[in-house]
Amino acid sequence: MSVAKSLALIAIAVLPMQIASAQMAPAPTSNRAPTAVPSRAPTPVPRDPIAPLPDARAGVVPAPIVEAPPAPPPVWEVGDVRALIAYTATIGSEGLDPRDYDSAGLEAALRTGDPAIMSAAATDRFNRLASDLALGHVRGKDRQEWYVNDADLTPESSVLLLNGALARRDIVGSLRTLLPTHQQYAFLRDALAKTDRADVAKYNRIKLNMDRWRWLPRDLGNKYIIVNVPSFYATLVENGTVRWKQRAIAGAVKTKTPQLTVQATGVILNPWWEVPPSITREVAGKSGYVAVRGKDGKVQRWRQPPGPSNALGKIKFVMYNGQNIYLHDTNARSRFNSQLRALSHGCIRTENIMDLAKELLADDNGEWTPEKVDETVASGQSKMAKFVKPLPVYIVYFSAAARNDGTIQEYADLYSRDAKVSAALNDFGVPKVVAKPKVKTASL
Repeated sequence: MSVAKSLALIAIAVLPMQIASAQMAPAPTSNRAPTAVPSRAPTPVPRDPIAPLPDARAGVVPAPIVEAPPAPPPVWEVGDVRALIAYTATIGSEGLDPRDYDSAGLEAALRTGDPAIMSAAATDRFNRLASDLALGHVRGKDRQEWYVNDADLTPESSVLLLNGALARRDIVGSLRTLLPTHQQYAFLRDALAKTDRADVAKYNRIKLNMDRWRWLPRDLGNKYIIVNVPSFYATLVENGTVRWKQRAIAGAVKTKTPQLTVQATGVILNPWWEVPPSITREVAGKSGYVAVRGKDGKVQRWRQPPGPSNALGKIKFVMYNGQNIYLHDTNARSRFNSQLRALSHGCIRTENIMDLAKELLADDNGEWTPEKVDETVASGQSKMAKFVKPLPVYIVYFSAAARNDGTIQEYADLYSRDAKVSAALNDFGVPKVVAKPKVKTASL
């Protein structure tokens, strides 16, 4: 059973303190004045540089650091507990399993009549449910090459959410504010309601893609680019409306495109191509590539200069990320005519991407007009052009999309990711970490 995020105290290690004992000179034993001796500085004693300093007050033991006791859970009313139990029973409509939130255990706590027991149990179930609604049930490695930061529910905001829900006596309404706002999530939920439970494969596929929407930030922004790898399309969305959409080429099975979010800050016109280490052997020494050498004269990497044969084409989006994935043009545009377009080394080749760049560069009264872009491209010189306002790019992996009539468009599970996500989503009664299933590699 998955355990939702909850607040926890951080254990504080109590560092040991060394206590120095004072060394007192012996008292004189006669009435004679002691013989004066030349003063001499004491020989310094080497000290461990990482040891704590001794307490200056000899013989005084410092007080230990004591952990603060955990705050008691907020007090629940019986009506609020019953509202939580009732909502949990309907959570299957969101593609989640009611058993993961142990309503039976909460019912038992309610029957004790003890407000403290009841409140602790209700707080635990509320936090579990809130975490899964806001962040998704499937976590960690089960998401597979996932590099998206989703801060929709933090430990601090979780406390505020619960306190506000109890203050307003609105448990259900507060939980519903965590659901994704994207229209596609609502379409998938409607499709799930219309799907026969006997069609297990279809039912589970809708559920797992609903959870993928919960992995993303609830609000994607007013303007963003989203690339769905299995559909092979890149889309510019503004104010909830598709503004631009073109075909894309994604990573091959051997060089999968990861799932990530990154800020696009501009473009490079007539870019150089920095050849990835994984394919250096394929280009090393070939005509049209330039070696970059170190001080010792050894080749460190290879580059391809701008020009008609450049693998990036005429333009590359500037999207700094640790996975070195970006959108770019291509010199092999005929590949866009293929139905299955998992052909790249991981980056997203995008059809007519120059048109997209011109639109974004001109937005917000940008100085880069379409004419200026064309002149720069014609010059052959490599130059960066920045957007007035950066915009987020989401590279995602949805193997199913829903239409507004409740029907489903399915895409090939190119990277065989669905089986592992489905196993983690339907993991009631088993540890969160599940064994990697044996899945067949998609044929291209």
